Amino acid sequence: MRGCRSFGDRRGLPFDYETSVHIIRYEPVWFPDHSFRISRHLQVIQRENRPVPRTKLARSGVCETVSAGHPPPKSHYKIAVVGTGIAGMSATWLLNQGHDVTVYEKEPRIGGHSNTVEASLSSEKLPVDTGFIVYNERNYPNLTALFAHLGVDTDASDMSFAASVDGGGLEYSGSDINGLIGQRTNVLRPRFWRMVRDLLHFYKNAPAFLNEPDDGMSLGDYLDRHGYSDAFISDHLLPIGAAIWSTSALEMRAYPAKAFIRFFVSHGLFELVDRPQWRTVTGGSRRYVEKLTESYRDRIRFDAAVKVLRHPDHVEIHDSRGQVDRFDAVVLASHADESLRLLGDADDRERALLGPWRYTKNRAVLHSDTSLMPKRRNIWSSWNFLEDSRDQADAPICVTYWMNRLQSLPSSKQFFVTLNPNHEPQSDSILYETEYEHPFFDTAALKTQSRLWSLQGHRRTWYCGSYFGYGFHEDALQSGLAAAEQLGGLRRPWQVADENGRIHVTTIERAAAE
Repeated sequence: MRGCRSFGDRRGLPFDYETSVHIIRYEPVWFPDHSFRISRHLQVIQRENRPVPRTKLARSGVCETVSAGHPPPKSHYKIAVVGTGIAGMSATWLLNQGHDVTVYEKEPRIGGHSNTVEASLSSEKLPVDTGFIVYNERNYPNLTALFAHLGVDTDASDMSFAASVDGGGLEYSGSDINGLIGQRTNVLRPRFWRMVRDLLHFYKNAPAFLNEPDDGMSLGDYLDRHGYSDAFISDHLLPIGAAIWSTSALEMRAYPAKAFIRFFVSHGLFELVDRPQWRTVTGGSRRYVEKLTESYRDRIRFDAAVKVLRHPDHVEIHDSRGQVDRFDAVVLASHADESLRLLGDADDRERALLGPWRYTKNRAVLHSDTSLMPKRRNIWSSWNFLEDSRDQADAPICVTYWMNRLQSLPSSKQFFVTLNPNHEPQSDSILYETEYEHPFFDTAALKTQSRLWSLQGHRRTWYCGSYFGYGFHEDALQSGLAAAEQLGGLRRPWQVADENGRIHVTTIERAAAE
């Protein structure tokens, strides 16, 4: 059935609506102007064969409507957006085209993980990204469309991976056979060949596991149950997973097996050929941040930590300067755990869905110290996993990004960004450091994902962030755009296949014709 037919119930109680196919559960979601929309729960409750009256669509994509005694929705809202990562920036960018938006950012800068630093050594000044670095067109369709719409230039990049484990006792890169045996003594090690054997076995057989019933098995249990060697687990799979999700190798064992394998399948990581071409923003990610925020830069309040209080007819934002402002709705474009802390009046439903989320803190250092790269120069890759000892699986992930290679920096000086250095870079080599937080996707958190969208519009509050998906830029962007579309009645100015395919979005429609 296209759209929905909406009936009012001022008590806000859920109700059933019979169609000629089945009964679908609907739940009213109240909006700033006392109109409401309907959250459609897609579970089929009971099949029926009853004819239903048909009404004319108010317009394509908007509900078929039966008056509920409420005034038509106003077309202009006063909205607060908290956070300026890609989720908050994109939500604001779209909402700003039809509504009055104020943005709160607790930091003195905008962009979240899109953080470009001017690296200066002698007379050189180069824009180096320290958080978000690369994307590809296959897995980042909305980001690709956004860059095209904004006129953001990009360059081809390289996403090779290397591992240096046991203090450099074993080193290899995955670029080709020469990289794999770049440390020539590898060919004499039975442990190395066990790793290679199980790597080929895992890449061939793991995708079939997606067809089996989901019992919530962790990655560690999957690997143990299928008899994979410690050489493969400790020297390859956990390092590459830890590098992708910026978490410890030990915590990667708790990652749900199906989610891990599904990510590898969707990103072409099981393919030895025809992998997607990765790209980076020319001049650093700051270039897209500047263009995305150009239309509302004067409405961003910096250094403004907030507390959110909801009322039946408005939302109050209390900022760290003591200022209190009223809004029709608020969009929390912050981490799940932070969003929960910002709510001064969180209810059981919000705590149940946001409470399970945990985040890993990672120190990021921009430097020029080559000691935080593999010992053998021929092993150097774009991503370099470093481990002092195999007994330190619970240590924070240490991975070095070779920025000259990733961003094609025109410099003879080498620039690196290392997450959680396992030893301190030389002090005179450090150019910048900061801290980033990344969501930790354990079973408890992932169980909430399919229900997170049910919070949208609940008590005048909307949510977006990378935790709605896999934790990456495209996930945050999809959630920001989808939340803005449903709250503001607007539409992103492009069409891509499966535009919300990385997140769980349920239908929320206007309940009154415009």
